[in-house]
Amino acid sequence: MPNADYTAAWLRGCVSARDAATQLRSHAAGVLLRIALVSVAACAPKDQPDAYGTMEAPAVVVGAEVGGRLIAFAPVEGDRLPAGATAAVVDTTPLVLQLRQIAAQRAGGEARTSEVTKQIGVLQVQREIARRAYERTRRLYDQQAATAQQLDQTERDYRVLGEQIAAARSQHTTAGQDVASTDARAAMLRDQIRRSRVANPVNGTVLATYAKAGEVVQPGQPLYRVASLDTMELRAYVAESQLAQVRLGRSATVTVDAAGGARRALSGTVSWVASEAEFTPTPIQTRDERTSLVYAVKIRVPNADGALKIGMPADVRFVPLATAAR
Repeated sequence: MPNADYTAAWLRGCVSARDAATQLRSHAAGVLLRIALVSVAACAPKDQPDAYGTMEAPAVVVGAEVGGRLIAFAPVEGDRLPAGATAAVVDTTPLVLQLRQIAAQRAGGEARTSEVTKQIGVLQVQREIARRAYERTRRLYDQQAATAQQLDQTERDYRVLGEQIAAARSQHTTAGQDVASTDARAAMLRDQIRRSRVANPVNGTVLATYAKAGEVVQPGQPLYRVASLDTMELRAYVAESQLAQVRLGRSATVTVDAAGGARRALSGTVSWVASEAEFTPTPIQTRDERTSLVYAVKIRVPNADGALKIGMPADVRFVPLATAAR
């Protein structure tokens, strides 16, 4: 019954003053409740984050470049490793022994090359003498002062020495190629020795280890995983309707849980936006969102104090474009 009807009924004596007052209070409470619900409904969307996600850190899996026994292994899960630090060392003894063997082979090749070079010099002198003897015998033969047999012999001697020089030069080329081959093998071994020291690629925190000192590893075998935690990435998902407002370089406010149940707001920047839609990932989907298509985005967030951890959930609100422009 409206308020005016209750008031008229009381004046006519149809209801008592207590009943009229009770009905008026009940009606007023209902009106206030409806006003409150309308206010909450109007404000709720403003309080909702634009997206949800979890913190990630781009990790690098570091592997062995050469095979052998690990004589040193420094990474420990949770420890920080500076870039360039020696993370592991593979035993180089077999490689060093091979390098020494190749060095001996090279020395032998150089000796053969030198010997053949001297031999070629001697043969060239002998051939010059044979050439002069042949030309002299040919003149004598033309003057009928030498026989055809003598001419043939001097010509044969000259020709044989030329063939010997050609053979010696071939040996010299082969010896030089052998030396070059040993140099190439030595360079390869020195490179393997250099790569037997595993240098940490990034200034970061060791997330996991897959080997221990004393183990025999194979080329390409993973040794440990490391990530730089100085800057984290929030991987979140936005609906297609939000995509137009999410641009590379756009500022965002990332909120995470803090100590004592408080919430901590951090500044971030959109660093990547997916080019293709995907279904809402299982870890963050609800029953109603299983068939929703969303776009993945990454927000880069500084983590100077190390408070952000991999897998930490977070909310994100994108700074309005007009505000960001100001």
